[in-house]
Amino acid sequence: MTITIRDGGPADIPVILGMLDSGVEWLVAQGRTGQWGTKPLSERPGTVESVTRHMNEGSVFIAEIDGVPAAGLTLTDSPGASLSHLPPPGEPERYIHWLASDRRFKGHGAGSALLAHAADVTRQAGVSLLRVDCYAGDDGKLVGYYESQGFVRTETYVGKDGWPGQVLARRV
Repeated sequence: MTITIRDGGPADIPVILGMLDSGVEWLVAQGRTGQWGTKPLSERPGTVESVTRHMNEGSVFIAEIDGVPAAGLTLTDSPGASLSHLPPPGEPERYIHWLASDRRFKGHGAGSALLAHAADVTRQAGVSLLRVDCYAGDDGKLVGYYESQGFVRTETYVGKDGWPGQVLARRV
């Protein structure tokens, strides 16, 4: 098994949406619907618009396992309008959006490889702060995942409809 990271582009929007839908299906099967609900994210116009916007504003990276897309993320210079109510970090940053993996590849390290790549790209750009936000409800496993990848908790927030969020940061 070989993981490679490649630059993505507009042709990868369906790939990323498929990964997000795979995540929803997996969460629903576990009874964990608080994060993304029960409907495929690809059926929500806001999700498609958000993925496209973040791709256009920054970079997209796809992790492939033996040539098959296994995970993806977008990387921009800021968290964007949805988190504009939070205090800015006071320094340049790179911000991870839409990290998702095809659940067929769960546990193969594609997400970790993408996070390491995002840290490398951030460092190479002369930026030392990498941030991400995520769902902080239910059992907290997603926050724990980011902590296992070297991120530390910073701000908590409540999003639309009471959605519990956590911002995490990592020095690179």
